[in-house]
Amino acid sequence: MAKDTFLNLRNQIFYCIYVRNHTPEGTFKAIIPDLQRIKGLGADIIWFMPIHPIGETKRKGVEGSPYAIKDYRAVNPAYGTMDDFKALAAAIHDLGMKVMIDVVYNHTSPDSQLVEQHPEWFYRRPNGEMGNKVGEWYDIVDLDYSHPELWDYQIETLKQWATIVDGFRCDVASLVPVEFWVRARKEVAEVKAGVVWLAESVHPSFLRMNRDRGNIGYSDSELYEAFDITYDYDVHDFQQAYFWGEISLKNYLDVLLFQDGIYPVNYVKLRFLENHDHPRIRSKIDDIGRLRNWTAFAYFQKGTLLLFGGQETATAHLPDLFEKDPIAWTGEEDLTPLLQRLQRFKREGAVREGSYDLKAASGSETVIGQYRFGNERLTGIFCLDGKAAKVAVDLPDGAYRNQLDDQEYQISEGLLETRYVPILFKSYGEALLTEV
Repeated sequence: MAKDTFLNLRNQIFYCIYVRNHTPEGTFKAIIPDLQRIKGLGADIIWFMPIHPIGETKRKGVEGSPYAIKDYRAVNPAYGTMDDFKALAAAIHDLGMKVMIDVVYNHTSPDSQLVEQHPEWFYRRPNGEMGNKVGEWYDIVDLDYSHPELWDYQIETLKQWATIVDGFRCDVASLVPVEFWVRARKEVAEVKAGVVWLAESVHPSFLRMNRDRGNIGYSDSELYEAFDITYDYDVHDFQQAYFWGEISLKNYLDVLLFQDGIYPVNYVKLRFLENHDHPRIRSKIDDIGRLRNWTAFAYFQKGTLLLFGGQETATAHLPDLFEKDPIAWTGEEDLTPLLQRLQRFKREGAVREGSYDLKAASGSETVIGQYRFGNERLTGIFCLDGKAAKVAVDLPDGAYRNQLDDQEYQISEGLLETRYVPILFKSYGEALLTEV
């Protein structure tokens, strides 16, 4: 585990922006007027999907994938200039937020600067041609980290960016040598202390496929040597299996608690309902009440919370990765008030350092979660099917106020009527705290 990982990352919220599609203009400058609103959602770190020039050879779509990078040390001219990006970063810093950029070090575009200048740094197929190890990624070629000079170049690039940004989200980090990431973290820290490292660790099935083919494939437990946060793809398949009715709620929660027990005590996971690689959660959930419960449960889970730009309007459309496809900000639902309440809960000390438990209520699709920290207790109740239920709650009988809507709830003989909405109670021992 990274020895200097800060546990307060569990209290934080990432907001992901795809520059091309965040605004109609699709530029760095056009994002600046929206920063205050994003800050109001509770965002601590803004993660920009890749901001670099995109390759043209074998490009997917008209605009191309931002993950087929042509030059790691430049910015996409369609987004603006380097000075424009620095101005955007400065505006984010002025609001007390941090900046994270996407680092795509497994591969480049086939016409990248590195291909032109150092073709020896790339993976070769048996016939000697450049290629990649994941066939459907035909618009990229893989780097070969057996070359020490490549390590030097990549780390020097990170050090240059660290003078502007505060963190790196590392794409398919599992496919790049973990020893490289360890060295990169150490050397970047000499330029800027406290840089946040987020690994896109991969699904176990994808990890096993690469290992079976004789390729590099590092697990989350190995990546934690260099990274502060890993994706929760290690449990994502179970989340989806529960969502589609293939396993029970108890099965899913048991996996989450198993996850909580297999990593070091200071582990941090990235929790999300959607991202640029997966469908919008609203495309799978029509009922807004059910959506609110799933959203609140994502915030409640131990780890950093990710919002994907547009999620706050409950939009169902996932922006096209390869084309100009601006977010429609006129969604029918505005989740902002809920997200603002949830972000206040996310700051609690118990969420950062407390013991953590999740249970499935008997006879319903309701999660009952608790954090305990000293004599403080945070209780979350989430009806994942969007239906009201009477559930047994481990709290003294009495009146409780829901921190998410200020409504009073009565616990009588250990039972509570949920009323369809997500619930958060805060209490201290036997004495109940009703302030929000």
